[in-house]
Amino acid sequence: MTTTDTTDTVDPAEAGRARPTAKRDRVRQHLLDVIENAGPGTSLASERDLAEELGVSRPTVRAAIDELIGTGLLVRQWGRGTFTSPEKVTQELSDGPSSAFAVPPAEGEWTSRVVEFRSSPAGLRAGRLLIGPDEPVLRVVRLRMVDDEPMSIERLELPAALLPGLTREDMEDGNFYRLLRERFGIVVCDAVQTLEPAVANPDQADLLDIPVYAPILQVERTTRDTTGRTVEFAHAVYRGDRYRITSHLRFDTASG
Repeated sequence: MTTTDTTDTVDPAEAGRARPTAKRDRVRQHLLDVIENAGPGTSLASERDLAEELGVSRPTVRAAIDELIGTGLLVRQWGRGTFTSPEKVTQELSDGPSSAFAVPPAEGEWTSRVVEFRSSPAGLRAGRLLIGPDEPVLRVVRLRMVDDEPMSIERLELPAALLPGLTREDMEDGNFYRLLRERFGIVVCDAVQTLEPAVANPDQADLLDIPVYAPILQVERTTRDTTGRTVEFAHAVYRGDRYRITSHLRFDTASG
């Protein structure tokens, strides 16, 4: 009596396509184990060494690394190699005693390098600061660093009439809002701020030491003091791989 083999047959072409996926999954799991056991910013072995260690091709290793870069678990620094993601700097927005959000200082030791400092007529942007188009505006561009690593590019527009004697050096040290309070008697009170994702252009990438088109967080803020004057318009971008904002939320019966 002849029996028929009912075992499913596998098309060689299908098997050929399945094997790289299985290998990539194995490489991915190996990398996840490395990430779990390594500290932030740890350098990985080279693609060649990983391929030899795991018995797979370099394209398979590269595909697994690219996948984990896409999830933010790894970062690639061109010319240096691939690293586990560095620890992120956290800025917390907490619900303060008033209806507005209180903004405590972000983590880390923040310093600044002034890239541009100049005064010019407000022109078409006068509306941002609620001043006349012929009134002078201080335009300041600062590279903000945390523990000596580039973190943010901040562009400020400030009414020059409110800040007589402000110098380039003043913008390199200390806390800007404290400077406003202690030297100029300006106490900031509230701000309207928007946040949205973006990607780095070549100039931003160069200053922040990140690849072009790397993810960034873009922030615009218009700040008022206790007298209701607009004292600052700020546009800033933050490294998406290093900066994180957390918020405390409250819910009531009207919450969706």
